[in-house]
Amino acid sequence: MGRLVVVSNRLADPRKPAAGGLAVALGESLQKSGGLWFGWSGNISEDGASGNDSNLHMRNSGKVTLATVDLNRSAYESYYEGYSNSVLWPVFHYRLDLANFNTSHLAGYRRVNQLFARKLKPLLRDDDTIWVHDYHLIPLAAELRALGCRQRIGFFLHIPLPPALILAAIPQHEWLMRSLFAYDLVGLQSEADVAHCMHYMTTEAQATLQDDQRLSAFGATVQVKAFPIGIDVQEFQRLGRSQDAVDTFESVRNEYSRRQLLLGIDRLDYSKGIPQRVRAFRELLERYPDNVHSATLLMIASPSRDAVNAYVDLRQELEGLCGAINGDFGDLDWIPVRYIHRTVARKRVPGLCRASRVGLVTPLRDGMNLVAKEYVVAQDPEDPGVLVLSRFAGAAEQLRDALLVNPYDAQGMAESIQTALHMPLAERQRRHSALLENIQRYDIHWWREAFLATLQSSATKASAA
Repeated sequence: MGRLVVVSNRLADPRKPAAGGLAVALGESLQKSGGLWFGWSGNISEDGASGNDSNLHMRNSGKVTLATVDLNRSAYESYYEGYSNSVLWPVFHYRLDLANFNTSHLAGYRRVNQLFARKLKPLLRDDDTIWVHDYHLIPLAAELRALGCRQRIGFFLHIPLPPALILAAIPQHEWLMRSLFAYDLVGLQSEADVAHCMHYMTTEAQATLQDDQRLSAFGATVQVKAFPIGIDVQEFQRLGRSQDAVDTFESVRNEYSRRQLLLGIDRLDYSKGIPQRVRAFRELLERYPDNVHSATLLMIASPSRDAVNAYVDLRQELEGLCGAINGDFGDLDWIPVRYIHRTVARKRVPGLCRASRVGLVTPLRDGMNLVAKEYVVAQDPEDPGVLVLSRFAGAAEQLRDALLVNPYDAQGMAESIQTALHMPLAERQRRHSALLENIQRYDIHWWREAFLATLQSSATKASAA
């Protein structure tokens, strides 16, 4: 393989410790190949200019070139806030009721993808391998092909792909999904997502299904395959041994020495099923009163798009639910729900996970959910906590030894939480061992290598022509 070119909405310096697991994983291949990472700078210009030559910023990070472009206010509002986060995000998470199908948003989304293609093309080499990431840039390969690019191009969707009938609710969904045929490989998080894609392509786009999950339509062939993303297990284990994590573990353990701690860590997003989780905890206290004064739910919901009405409503609902539980069940020496609406430093997360008897990861829909995997890795193998996981998280396909739940069923979730709180040590150890083995095998490095190897072996558009 020649040079790796990564394209994403935002990018991070892969050499910085705070870059995150994805940046570190991509950074290994980028550094090795002297690669290029291209995306939006995060800057919003107020002068009406967007993507002019002067707005292409380039700098080096070791052997990696980081290239970014600015967006003007109009482009940002239509491409990012509009189509990406007000159409694709809710629809792909099965929330048609929250989508804003404004036709001007689609136009802005297409213009920014065209801008990215125009700015990226002069930076490309003939033997580059291009890896495009996530829903912001679905049509990018089609725009690059229109400019004459013949390089091998792969795409990975980090969020779920919904069933065909839900996708068909998007105005001009045909154009959006047809653009996937400009890629050589489309990677999705789960086999369920692959099945949804295959069904849409064969029914809505009349694609022909070939061997090895390849689809042919519009004079092109694309391979569609599941690559469940993992975490950097060794890095997270090192983080768990840091002084901050150890101090957090000891502090939380001492604070809740007389309680069993249930932990939820999420962005405050309507896809995460946070109100449903709180209702299940209330059900737990009502149905199993032995948990009164014994179990405490620690809810960490970091801010997310606080200016959007749906998120304002969600925050108000959550605060009302937590306040009602504390008012109805709390006592002078026990607060049932500890709710924190701010971001907790990542270096403290392993300690929080290790101190918790139960990890509650219960999204209504999620592409993968890496918090579930981090919770498992953080546990003491000799006395591990129990992962309660939504069957609607992509991670549920891999983590079958978790207690899988339906987040819409408060009573069923309460019963599973009760099971987790009273699970014998031997069963906790068995489940944890099986979960950890899977997470270690299919880590972030496996994900990167598996995707790139499959992309490398796929037929190029040039050879197919």
